[in-house]
Amino acid sequence: MPDSVKTIVVVGSGTMGSGIAHVAALAGFKVRVTDEMPHILEKAKKSIEANLATGVEKGKVTKEQKTKALANLSFDSDLQAAADGADMAIEAIVEDIHDKQIVAELLERYLDTEVVIATNTSSLSIAEIGSMIVHPERVIGMHFFNPVHIMPLVEIITHPRSSDEALETTLAVTKAMGKEPIVVKDSPGFASSRLGIALGLEAMRMLEDGVASAEDIDKAMELGYRHPMGPLRLTDLVGLDVRLAIAESLKAATGSDRFAPPAILKQKVAAGELGKKSGQGFYTWT
Repeated sequence: MPDSVKTIVVVGSGTMGSGIAHVAALAGFKVRVTDEMPHILEKAKKSIEANLATGVEKGKVTKEQKTKALANLSFDSDLQAAADGADMAIEAIVEDIHDKQIVAELLERYLDTEVVIATNTSSLSIAEIGSMIVHPERVIGMHFFNPVHIMPLVEIITHPRSSDEALETTLAVTKAMGKEPIVVKDSPGFASSRLGIALGLEAMRMLEDGVASAEDIDKAMELGYRHPMGPLRLTDLVGLDVRLAIAESLKAATGSDRFAPPAILKQKVAAGELGKKSGQGFYTWT
């Protein structure tokens, strides 16, 4: 564990926030999870407990590790109280640039000057998120992947004003969590989202054109290119609404039609077919 970081405040307790809190607590950090909606905090607590229990059942986590991880966690709907004295902040709220800017401003107000403010985003500009605060050099991207407690990658994104200290701290925290970091520059879609979205959107166009079924398109990538999961099934897990938002963001940022959302994606989102979380996407989930 890095000497400079003992306590982490995680802002947002949805799927990504609860996952980040899980791995941070398991790594030995004291983790304060905060969300303005108490019922979401309670849901996050139960989700973390359930995932740790599953880890014990599968032999991935010992009972002692589970007990220590749960003891490292606290939950508070008051952002200022949760942030007080924290050594690092990881914001994991919705993919909305304005909302993330507001949280960054609040965190700068509540945290000491040298504390890193990391933002978990798959496509939004890190520089823009940090543009409204006095010390944007402390802001850095920390893109986790879902499910956080299983996926090994963390994409760390630097912007032109990111400090070396912020990068070093974030790298150390990432490795302490048992994750494998890559470092990329702040650019539309970074590395992972840009590649992943391009593949996913093309798979959707193929499905629209009747080239093959969703199952066979996915199988082509799984068996032909050794991808652990096909692009359409992965989209269902990520959420079609999330993929649509990323595609629209990339289209606006790059001006390239290769990121234009296919009609099938827009139609499914409009119909509430968001993937696994809604029970229906490119696949039916029961």
